[in-house]
Amino acid sequence: MQWKRITAVAATVMLAAVACGSPSSNSGNKGDTNNVGGAQAKATDPTAKGPAPDVDGAKKGGTITILSDVTPDTFDPTNIYYVDGNQIGKLFYRALTQYRLDGPDHKPVLVPDLAEDLGTKSADGLTWTFKLKQGIKYQDGTPVKAADYAYAIKRSFAHDLYDAGPTYQQQFFLDGDKYKGPYGAGGANYKGVETPDDNTLVIHLAKKFDDLPYYAAFPMFTPIPQAKDTQKNYEQHPMVTGPYQVSSYQPGSELKLIKNPSWDPNTDPVRHQYVDGFDFKFSQDLIKVQRQVLASSGPDANALNYSNLDVSLLPEVKDQSQLVHGQGPCTIMYTMDTRKIPLEVRKLIAKAHPYDGWRKVAGLNPTDDPPASTILPPAVPGFDKYELPGLTGTGKGAEDDAVAAEVKSELAKLGKSNFELSWYYSIDDKISTQVTQFRKQMFEKAGFKVKAIGVPKAKIRTFTGDQNAPVNIGKTPTGWCSDWPSGTSWFPVLFRSDAIALGNSVGQLQDKALDAEIDAVSAKDPNEQVKEWKNVDKDILEKYLPVLPLYYSNSNFPVGKNIGHAINDPTQGMPEFTSLFLKQP
Repeated sequence: MQWKRITAVAATVMLAAVACGSPSSNSGNKGDTNNVGGAQAKATDPTAKGPAPDVDGAKKGGTITILSDVTPDTFDPTNIYYVDGNQIGKLFYRALTQYRLDGPDHKPVLVPDLAEDLGTKSADGLTWTFKLKQGIKYQDGTPVKAADYAYAIKRSFAHDLYDAGPTYQQQFFLDGDKYKGPYGAGGANYKGVETPDDNTLVIHLAKKFDDLPYYAAFPMFTPIPQAKDTQKNYEQHPMVTGPYQVSSYQPGSELKLIKNPSWDPNTDPVRHQYVDGFDFKFSQDLIKVQRQVLASSGPDANALNYSNLDVSLLPEVKDQSQLVHGQGPCTIMYTMDTRKIPLEVRKLIAKAHPYDGWRKVAGLNPTDDPPASTILPPAVPGFDKYELPGLTGTGKGAEDDAVAAEVKSELAKLGKSNFELSWYYSIDDKISTQVTQFRKQMFEKAGFKVKAIGVPKAKIRTFTGDQNAPVNIGKTPTGWCSDWPSGTSWFPVLFRSDAIALGNSVGQLQDKALDAEIDAVSAKDPNEQVKEWKNVDKDILEKYLPVLPLYYSNSNFPVGKNIGHAINDPTQGMPEFTSLFLKQP
């Protein structure tokens, strides 16, 4: 997402990156992220209709509890960009399009959601027209209007207020670099979007954006009535169109959902409404809650945790059916602010980083979290396996005395002895604290000075999400998940110079030559882009080194014994919440 932020395994390294869809033909198989060329071409079904096919054996009733060690930063649809917020949001927000998971491998297929189709593109590629479903209602029974979709899009340009949300509209939509949203001087007058009648939405672009139907699956494209917009308080009582509605929300702590009586399953080709409600409890202790879910004693049989199982708990798994495996769309990275850390020093950080020891301390499983050597993960079309020396996601780094001595010597030659590395970590998260202590020890051994700043886990994404934060390591996104199955959802939004202002920058790069290279590939036909992104991937690591690839994230999360149809959604690397049910309600 921006992916800006990312996933379920965020607790181990406090990732922040997001987003989302990367269809893969191997999405249901454990350990496939090392397969080169396994990526699936984009799949769509523009004629899909509701209701979604029933899940075999599904029963109605009961409440599912999600015990999460990570904490979504927002549930405002305009501001959602982490995969967990996006996936949870599907329970109550519907967008123009959405993914349906088909077959035993749960292959993602893009389908219409609140739109009647997947949009129609004009001959010049600069205008998209979406026909809208009629009869859609909010939870209070009021009708959804075409103007509500237009207003939601306009709202997304108020990036000073919704600073965590996706930003493709600012790059691709007409006057997206000038319009500042409906609250400023321009108000709701924005010529990039119009509603010629009650069932039509027209979007005007500044440049071609063939992936717009995929982008339209984000909650940013859910309708919002202007009269109900309470801005920063909107997430407390949002107007929703999905099968569930918000009963109560305590930021950083708990989200309770109950059934939405106005949801019409006949209009929805993706979602179900099997359980009576969901209770999401955030900022939980990872080991404790995963142990609870595995034990499934009493109410814990109705619970799940969406982080990958900590490797220390593998001996406690008695029933393999309690672990849900699958491919994820993400690469987790160690980010370095290129404005503050010279390239030669970044190379020494790469040499000193203790990959093997870090993986053990972080509780990573080699099968579920295979070491990464590239920026793109294997699930994204255009992935090409390559390895640069010292950037394989493996190695002892400064754990090796000879390597530590070599790095210390080279720092001295550069006149950079005791160069300070600084980052945020979660002071109230055991794994985050252990990872920081280990890295600090290893980097200091290699001649660096370390300043680690502890902040509450519930606020970690706010601190790391500040592109100008007073640290030089670990600014988000510290990992990225495909927003959709294309390099277009990676390189233009992460590595162009304007990504800093958009809040998406990986490494805070500012290089005109790289901008030109990315723009040249973006301008090509989508089929040609697939052939070129691998070269951009390699150039970024070889010439600029803004990140150290750490691992590709597969899913391996624990579920309670009473939960039915727990499957992995490969577009998020998360559970598919909308089809869950309780075997014994």
